[in-house]
Amino acid sequence: MTIDENVKAILKELGSIKLVCVTKTVDAQRINKSIRAGATIIGESKVQEYEDKCDELLPCEKHFIGHLQSRKVKKAVRLFDVIQSADSLKLIQDINKKARAIDKVQKVFLQVNIGKEPQKFGFSENEIAEVLTEVHELKNIHLQGLMCIPPFDSPEETRSYFRRMKSLFDEMQPKNQDNIDIRELSMGMSNDYRVAIEEGATMVRIGSSIFGDRKY
Repeated sequence: MTIDENVKAILKELGSIKLVCVTKTVDAQRINKSIRAGATIIGESKVQEYEDKCDELLPCEKHFIGHLQSRKVKKAVRLFDVIQSADSLKLIQDINKKARAIDKVQKVFLQVNIGKEPQKFGFSENEIAEVLTEVHELKNIHLQGLMCIPPFDSPEETRSYFRRMKSLFDEMQPKNQDNIDIRELSMGMSNDYRVAIEEGATMVRIGSSIFGDRKY
């Protein structure tokens, strides 16, 4: 199937669930095919890669979904509508500072290390309540969601992680106030997005099922 056929088929399957087209290593021409087919959100994991092709892209909502290095925060705040991978309080404070400098309120998601994997970034489940208290004081941050990358396994094996994320997401709802409005639960990728949806995802991040396997 072509890129546009893939996008249309996935959008039909997703219904009201939001699609983030993961565009790592994908050139602007192919990304634009997905946008013309109905995709409205793209997700990039490297600031420099996105900057190199952003001028060629059709209008769309831009999400940063990779690990954000401190030296790239200023550019990321300028380039992206949403930073999904806010994985430490220090990073969030830096995002707030850089956003304030350009009079922007930056939308962010908290990345949760739901599998407690030492090689991955993100907050533990137990840290989230404290983080919400701190974020409430940051006037140039608008916290809109939670995001996770569970341990890579068979789709059925990831179900328990998605279920815990949904439980955590539900716990956040009474806490919404001012700059905290947790409305999105971003979880599930090409191999496991159907399970993620069954467990409550509001947003999925799909790359290879749209653009084919990546060539590094």
